[in-house]
Amino acid sequence: MGGPSLTHIDRAGEANMVDVGDKAETMRIAVAEGFVRMKPETLALILEGNAKKGDVIGTARLAGVMAAKQTSNLIPLCHPLMLTKVSVDIAPDDTLPGLRIEAMAKLTGRTGVEMEALTAVSVACLTIYDMAKAADREMEIGGIRLVSKSGGRSGDYRRRKEER
Repeated sequence: MGGPSLTHIDRAGEANMVDVGDKAETMRIAVAEGFVRMKPETLALILEGNAKKGDVIGTARLAGVMAAKQTSNLIPLCHPLMLTKVSVDIAPDDTLPGLRIEAMAKLTGRTGVEMEALTAVSVACLTIYDMAKAADREMEIGGIRLVSKSGGRSGDYRRRKEER
């Protein structure tokens, strides 16, 4: 079988943690994105800072950073990582309408940070939903995906613009 394989499945078909001990340490960066679609009135409420629970965007940004740091506690086979940088950017998009979230995770190490970036986006989206659900229970979370990654044995990846 010469094609791609699942790295977390051993020869017996059991889930296992990948041994990264022999991998070279390289700088690794991953970027992920997602969105929360909502009613225009809900977006306005958030941007005006009038949500009942407070600063939605600031809280969601902080929740995303905190989540990235906890990824190995949430995803069973992820390695605990010493992240050197996590950023979460949240921007309004009237065409959704809603908020677009982008997270970047970075480290120098033996394993990638894709899961940390994806976790940051996911939890930031969930936090936005939690903080604004009193105003809009019909919000939709979507589009959570890897945008790019660099470093490591598998090389660089960048999602084509037309797929974004």
